[in-house]
Amino acid sequence: MRSKNTYLTAQYHRLAARRGDKQAIVAVAHSIVVIVYHVLTCKEPYRELGGDYFERRNPEARAKRLARQIEKLGYTVTLATGGVAA
Repeated sequence: MRSKNTYLTAQYHRLAARRGDKQAIVAVAHSIVVIVYHVLTCKEPYRELGGDYFERRNPEARAKRLARQIEKLGYTVTLATGGVAA
């Protein structure tokens, strides 16, 4: 949770916002146990998903959430799909 830009850090922050600090710590610890189990049984290296994994997983939901936050500030938001090339 102290490291920057990792999957487990992102998971902790998501859970801590909803469930609280202590339950988020237990959930992340459980995720670490599951990761270790799979690494040992499958004999494959751990692949870090990255700190932006949850944002990349569902970009439409992120756009809606950000639009709601901006609307709470008193602005009008119109969402349109852009042809941004990667």
